[in-house]
Amino acid sequence: MKVSNVLPNVGSVLSVRGSVVDVRFDGRLPPIHSVLRTGDDKQIVIEVQTQRDAHHVRGIALTPTQGLARGMAVEDTGGPLQAPVGKTILSRMFDVFGNAIDREGALSDVEWRSVHRSPPPLARRSTKSEIFETGIKVIDVLMPLERGGKAGLFGGAGVGKTVLLTEMIHNMIGHHDGVSIFCGIGERCREGEELYRDMKAAGVLPNMVMVFGQMNEPPGSRFRVGHAALTMAEYFRDDEHRDVLLLVDNIFRFIQAGMEVSGLMGQMPSRLGYQPTMGTELAGLEERIANTDTGAITSIQAVYVPADDFTDPAAVHTFAHLSASIVLSRKRASEGLFPAIDPLQSSSRMATPGIVGERHYALAQEVRQTLAQYAELKDIIAMLGLEQLSPVDRQVVARARRLERFLTQPFFTTEQFTNLKGKLVSLKDALDGCERILSDEFKDTPESAFYMIGKIDEAKKTAAPEQPAKKVDGKPAAAAKPDSIPEATAVAHES
Repeated sequence: MKVSNVLPNVGSVLSVRGSVVDVRFDGRLPPIHSVLRTGDDKQIVIEVQTQRDAHHVRGIALTPTQGLARGMAVEDTGGPLQAPVGKTILSRMFDVFGNAIDREGALSDVEWRSVHRSPPPLARRSTKSEIFETGIKVIDVLMPLERGGKAGLFGGAGVGKTVLLTEMIHNMIGHHDGVSIFCGIGERCREGEELYRDMKAAGVLPNMVMVFGQMNEPPGSRFRVGHAALTMAEYFRDDEHRDVLLLVDNIFRFIQAGMEVSGLMGQMPSRLGYQPTMGTELAGLEERIANTDTGAITSIQAVYVPADDFTDPAAVHTFAHLSASIVLSRKRASEGLFPAIDPLQSSSRMATPGIVGERHYALAQEVRQTLAQYAELKDIIAMLGLEQLSPVDRQVVARARRLERFLTQPFFTTEQFTNLKGKLVSLKDALDGCERILSDEFKDTPESAFYMIGKIDEAKKTAAPEQPAKKVDGKPAAAAKPDSIPEATAVAHES
């Protein structure tokens, strides 16, 4: 990481205020973003943020500054913060400095590259809009993701956010010959450790890289960990020509870290205390996620919305970069409808006839309309019962309940917990299933047959085989006793 010089450029610490360190250099002044090292064994790392005059720079410490004192020698490494790239970084876990933190030994045969890289020029970007198939029915049908695009994942704790991310990693590696990179910005150490263990158990670690800037680390470290992960992703896209799935958790923590750095540097805060450069900093990170002529980086980012206020500057600036938003619902999770994605609140810019095609667009609109009508009828069903609805409304309810259950799916990464074999469903099969449900082909099939299946044909297999009808006085039993079939089976579910 250190660039060798004939004579090292050495300065001295002038002042230390928390993470802000002023350094004096009598010789060459280090450029912006240069990395300086000081302290015992040169363990304290400082990134230059501003040049105050001909001899003084001000930087932010990327490590704790305990033990740092005025007058200590500071060495200019001669270059910016760097991240390791190469085939050997797969299946490893790193911190912002590129140090392996998984206790699996030292790295070998890697190249170090600057984390400060420019977005790909327009001439290299792909202008074709392509769908990124995830193999998850509800996402592919209602909120298709863009290859080389950015999707926001909105959800609280315990609604299946990590499980959904893990499943996407599994499908990406197993069926797209791609690489997955998980970037934890401001992650709790518990979350990182659990995720590492889950990935290892699910068998997806060999084609995955994990980069963490933990919650207890200084803001400078959390602010740069996203750039380090993107540098690794760009290597696999540009050098290995592979598609990359970049998972960021949580993009709001990146903005928050930038706000802390800005405040420490003494910049005048903008609206609601955010840094005045928030738009530029977020764009500098997001614009590097792109689809080029050699490959694509597709990003799924967890987004925290402060106080559920979607007009918050952090949410507004993030939304401008997203091509799809996936909203997880605690209510659906409590009903056992996994993945617990709310189909009415989630949306995608790709869901247009020109991109997904006329048939897909029309089907998705009809599915949304059916589910929206069912949501409006739920109050009436709860108060008066299903039998008070008109025959047309009853058909809508029957279709919607079958659609809700058909859009559930068993995941490969939860097989060990549910004992249900994971299913990967192609977009063609998912659309075919929705179309056949909407055409009332399965109106006599029980709702439970659609729960946690893959293709629609599995509903016939899981439905209980019909018993041969007994005859009463030479007529079928059903004809002899028409009242024996309960009419409002769904009412019990609703109440």
